[in-house]
Amino acid sequence: MNEDGKSDRPIVPKKLPNKTGPSEAEGAEGRGVVKGNLGQQNMFRTQSRGDMPSALERVRAVARSEKETKFTALFHNVYDVKMLEYAFAQLKKDAAPGVDGETWRHYEEDLEANLQDLSHRLERGAYQAKPVRRKYIPKSDGRMRPLGVTALEDKLVQRATGEVLNAIYEQDFAEFSYGFRPGRSQHQALDELYLGITKKKVNWVLDVDIRAFFDSLSQQGLVKFMEHRIGDRRVVRLIQKWLSAGVLEEGKLTVTEEGTPQGGSISPLLANVYLHYAFDLWVQVWKRKIARGDMVVVRFADDIVMGFQEKRDAERFQEELKARMKKFNLELHPEKTRLLEFGRSAVYHRKERGEGKPETFNFLGFTHSCGKTRQGWFTVIRRTIRKRMQAKLNAIKEELRRRLHDPLPEVGQWLKAVVEGYQRYFGVPTNREALQNFRYQVGRLWKRTLGRRSQLGYVTWERMRHLIDRWLPPVRICRPYPRSRRVVMT
Repeated sequence: MNEDGKSDRPIVPKKLPNKTGPSEAEGAEGRGVVKGNLGQQNMFRTQSRGDMPSALERVRAVARSEKETKFTALFHNVYDVKMLEYAFAQLKKDAAPGVDGETWRHYEEDLEANLQDLSHRLERGAYQAKPVRRKYIPKSDGRMRPLGVTALEDKLVQRATGEVLNAIYEQDFAEFSYGFRPGRSQHQALDELYLGITKKKVNWVLDVDIRAFFDSLSQQGLVKFMEHRIGDRRVVRLIQKWLSAGVLEEGKLTVTEEGTPQGGSISPLLANVYLHYAFDLWVQVWKRKIARGDMVVVRFADDIVMGFQEKRDAERFQEELKARMKKFNLELHPEKTRLLEFGRSAVYHRKERGEGKPETFNFLGFTHSCGKTRQGWFTVIRRTIRKRMQAKLNAIKEELRRRLHDPLPEVGQWLKAVVEGYQRYFGVPTNREALQNFRYQVGRLWKRTLGRRSQLGYVTWERMRHLIDRWLPPVRICRPYPRSRRVVMT
């Protein structure tokens, strides 16, 4: 058994239709050569081009039943006009244009001809990826996050390619991986973490932070990983085009051999593929062979939280994880990666040692801390991260200034939608107090804004309470306790 959880027994290779030999990735990872899907090409070529759902369902079926199969005929699914049309419909209509200046609405004006032209360029290999336009958006901690704005046709083809690749990789990805996957969400990851900590023997939590993951992953390593499953060289070359297209910032083009531009439709899938081989498969083997106690893993993209029963397991894993990440051109953030005592026994043990309350950790917008239910049972308290709430309030404040002279009902409707959306995400049990505070602060900001346009220079709280009750929805817990969900472990 090797480090990726695959058998070391060599697999006899079949002759692939496009004569793709064993990829370098298999040798690098110590895996046997995967077998080719001999009948796949004829099967897919003879199908109706309008039958895309059936085509992808066949790909899913093969990927699910034959874990060693390398797919050698996928590209025709990408340039199929119906697939491109579907991908176009999934794009955001008002997204910022890339370096070509093309917008969704302008492209739609002659959609059929544009898609036919794009399909032909893809089929004959004339499609060229454009550089990504770099822009910056503020983070909750005040720093600026680099974001790539992709050209419209690149986003369109990336979306179509992602649909095809997801049919394969969704059969491979680990159960504890939740980030940017169809049918999975942040709340499912939060629920699994809650259940893992409360239902299993978790006494220690390892909060993992990978430094600049999207900017650091090895493009060469990513391609090798993809060659484990993707034998169609045209699909691989398509991904290489996006990786090597470069970033355009202030008129200067930069091309690197590391990272994948954030903002591209394909980037989250590529990140999941990279961490699937660099982390997920390895951690599954580590759990089976090395861990002595219970072990829980939840990963959302590059945000990882792990629970351990034994401290020695947690310490050993943290050290070995550093070496594992270094092997794949990644690095753990030395300050943000923390091992902390957390769980049902943490309060008692820390009190015995005179060390105060257990530390807290942040995950997907919530601060997690140890607590008790009204019946005295151990539970995990989840509250909105203060910086996250303040960043949202600051954004509302700026927007209220911009809407200073808009009609009051229009502003009220907008604030209603904002508060409802906020509660849909942060409305979890034990977070009611933070939700009440957020609603109050929104009302206070609105009062201040209305005061600026009032002849008196202020608005009474009596009138403001009427407006708040009229437009701001009352506090509501939208997410129940995840008692009915299963615990997912490695």
